[in-house]
Amino acid sequence: PPRILTLEEPVLHMDHCIAFAVHGNPAPTLHWLHNGQVLRETEIIRMEFYQQGEVSEGCLLFNKPTHYNNGNYTIVATNQLGSANQTIKGHFLEKPFPGAVFLFMTPEFLCVDSKAFSFQVSIAVGLAAFACVLLVVLFIMINKYGRRSKFGMKG
Repeated sequence: PPRILTLEEPVLHMDHCIAFAVHGNPAPTLHWLHNGQVLRETEIIRMEFYQQGEVSEGCLLFNKPTHYNNGNYTIVATNQLGSANQTIKGHFLEKPFPGAVFLFMTPEFLCVDSKAFSFQVSIAVGLAAFACVLLVVLFIMINKYGRRSKFGMKG
Protein backbone atom coordinates (compact mmCIF):
# COMPACT_ATOMS: atom_id res chain seq x y z
CA PRO A 1 0.00 0.00 0.00
CA PRO A 2 1.10 3.61 -0.45
CA ARG A 3 3.05 5.38 2.26
CA ILE A 4 3.62 9.12 2.54
CA LEU A 5 7.32 9.69 3.15
CA THR A 6 7.37 13.47 3.51
CA LEU A 7 4.92 16.35 3.52
CA GLU A 8 6.42 19.79 4.14
CA GLU A 9 4.94 23.18 5.00
CA PRO A 10 4.62 25.67 2.14
CA VAL A 11 7.88 27.24 1.01
CA LEU A 12 8.26 30.09 -1.50
CA HIS A 13 10.43 29.24 -4.51
CA MET A 14 9.14 30.59 -7.82
CA ASP A 15 5.66 29.67 -6.57
CA HIS A 16 4.65 28.54 -3.10
CA CYS A 17 5.26 24.79 -2.84
CA ILE A 18 3.98 22.10 -0.49
CA ALA A 19 6.60 19.43 -1.15
CA PHE A 20 5.72 15.74 -0.81
CA ALA A 21 7.12 12.28 -1.43
CA VAL A 22 4.96 9.15 -1.64
CA HIS A 23 6.09 5.53 -1.87
CA GLY A 24 3.89 2.85 -3.40
CA ASN A 25 3.93 -0.21 -5.66
CA PRO A 26 1.88 -0.14 -7.84
CA ALA A 27 2.21 3.61 -8.29
CA PRO A 28 -0.54 5.38 -6.34
CA THR A 29 -2.90 8.00 -7.70
CA LEU A 30 -2.65 11.29 -5.82
CA HIS A 31 -5.24 13.93 -5.05
CA TRP A 32 -5.57 16.76 -2.53
CA LEU A 33 -8.16 18.01 -0.07
CA HIS A 34 -8.42 21.58 1.21
CA ASN A 35 -10.19 21.78 4.58
CA GLY A 36 -11.79 18.39 3.88
CA GLN A 37 -13.09 19.32 0.42
CA VAL A 38 -11.67 17.97 -2.85
CA LEU A 39 -9.17 20.47 -4.24
CA ARG A 40 -9.62 21.11 -7.94
CA GLU A 41 -6.50 22.05 -9.85
CA THR A 42 -6.60 25.42 -11.60
CA GLU A 43 -4.10 27.80 -13.17
CA ILE A 44 -3.43 29.12 -9.66
CA ILE A 45 -3.19 25.79 -7.80
CA ARG A 46 -1.65 22.78 -9.53
CA MET A 47 0.27 19.62 -8.68
CA GLU A 48 3.54 18.71 -10.36
CA PHE A 49 5.40 15.49 -9.59
CA TYR A 50 7.66 12.92 -11.13
CA GLN A 51 7.86 9.17 -10.61
CA GLN A 52 11.25 7.66 -9.79
CA GLY A 53 10.89 3.93 -9.30
CA GLU A 54 8.35 3.39 -6.52
CA VAL A 55 8.60 6.97 -5.20
CA SER A 56 6.57 9.95 -6.42
CA GLU A 57 8.07 13.33 -5.51
CA GLY A 58 6.63 16.70 -6.26
CA CYS A 59 4.90 19.88 -5.14
CA LEU A 60 1.46 21.29 -4.80
CA LEU A 61 2.14 24.70 -6.36
CA PHE A 62 0.35 27.97 -5.58
CA ASN A 63 0.73 30.99 -7.84
CA LYS A 64 0.36 34.10 -5.62
CA PRO A 65 -1.86 32.60 -2.89
CA THR A 66 -3.96 34.82 -0.61
CA HIS A 67 -5.51 34.38 2.82
CA TYR A 68 -8.34 32.45 1.14
CA ASN A 69 -5.83 29.67 0.48
CA ASN A 70 -4.95 29.29 4.17
CA GLY A 71 -6.12 26.02 5.74
CA ASN A 72 -5.44 22.33 6.04
CA TYR A 73 -4.12 20.49 3.00
CA THR A 74 -4.40 16.71 2.88
CA ILE A 75 -2.65 14.51 0.34
CA VAL A 76 -4.43 11.25 -0.41
CA ALA A 77 -2.49 8.43 -2.11
CA THR A 78 -4.46 5.41 -3.34
CA ASN A 79 -3.59 2.20 -5.17
CA GLN A 80 -5.12 -1.28 -5.40
CA LEU A 81 -3.56 -2.31 -2.07
CA GLY A 82 -4.89 0.57 0.04
CA SER A 83 -4.61 4.26 0.70
CA ALA A 84 -2.76 6.72 2.90
CA ASN A 85 -3.27 10.36 3.74
CA GLN A 86 -1.49 13.07 5.67
CA THR A 87 -2.49 16.64 6.51
CA ILE A 88 -0.46 19.82 6.87
CA LYS A 89 -1.47 23.37 7.70
CA GLY A 90 -0.83 25.87 4.92
CA HIS A 91 -0.59 29.53 5.91
CA PHE A 92 0.19 32.04 3.16
CA LEU A 93 -1.09 35.50 4.12
CA GLU A 94 -2.76 37.15 7.09
CA LYS A 95 -6.33 38.29 6.67
CA PRO A 96 -6.27 41.98 5.72
CA PHE A 97 -7.24 44.31 8.56
CA PRO A 98 -7.52 41.58 11.23
CA GLY A 99 -10.01 42.46 13.95
CA ALA A 100 -11.07 45.66 12.22
CA VAL A 101 -14.67 46.70 12.54
CA PHE A 102 -16.06 48.37 9.45
CA LEU A 103 -18.66 50.67 10.97
CA PHE A 104 -19.32 52.48 7.73
CA MET A 105 -20.10 49.38 5.71
CA THR A 106 -23.01 48.08 7.75
CA PRO A 107 -26.20 47.23 5.86
CA GLU A 108 -27.97 50.02 7.74
CA PHE A 109 -25.43 52.53 6.41
CA LEU A 110 -25.84 51.33 2.85
CA CYS A 111 -29.64 51.70 2.93
CA VAL A 112 -30.71 55.11 1.62
CA ASP A 113 -33.83 56.88 2.86
CA SER A 114 -35.40 57.97 -0.42
CA LYS A 115 -37.32 60.95 1.06
CA ALA A 116 -34.23 62.38 2.75
CA PHE A 117 -32.14 61.75 -0.36
CA SER A 118 -34.64 63.48 -2.68
CA PHE A 119 -34.86 66.43 -0.27
CA GLN A 120 -31.07 66.80 -0.29
CA VAL A 121 -31.00 66.61 -4.08
CA SER A 122 -33.72 69.24 -4.41
CA ILE A 123 -31.84 71.58 -2.04
CA ALA A 124 -28.65 71.14 -4.09
CA VAL A 125 -30.46 71.77 -7.38
CA GLY A 126 -32.20 74.84 -5.94
CA LEU A 127 -28.89 76.33 -4.73
CA ALA A 128 -27.28 75.69 -8.11
CA ALA A 129 -30.17 77.36 -9.95
CA PHE A 130 -30.07 80.36 -7.60
CA ALA A 131 -26.32 80.75 -8.22
CA CYS A 132 -26.82 80.62 -12.00
CA VAL A 133 -29.58 83.26 -11.92
CA LEU A 134 -27.46 85.50 -9.68
CA LEU A 135 -24.48 85.23 -12.07
CA VAL A 136 -26.66 86.11 -15.10
CA VAL A 137 -28.13 89.15 -13.31
CA LEU A 138 -24.66 90.36 -12.29
CA PHE A 139 -23.38 89.93 -15.84
CA ILE A 140 -26.25 92.00 -17.27
CA MET A 141 -25.82 94.74 -14.61
CA ILE A 142 -22.09 95.01 -15.27
CA ASN A 143 -22.62 95.27 -19.02
CA LYS A 144 -25.46 97.84 -18.74
CA TYR A 145 -24.14 100.06 -15.96
CA GLY A 146 -20.46 99.43 -16.25
CA ARG A 147 -17.96 102.27 -16.57
CA ARG A 148 -18.17 104.21 -19.79
CA SER A 149 -15.31 105.97 -21.49
CA LYS A 150 -14.96 109.67 -20.45
CA PHE A 151 -15.06 110.93 -23.99
CA GLY A 152 -17.77 108.66 -25.34
CA MET A 153 -15.32 106.92 -27.61
CA LYS A 154 -15.86 103.31 -28.36
CA GLY A 155 -12.82 101.10 -27.91
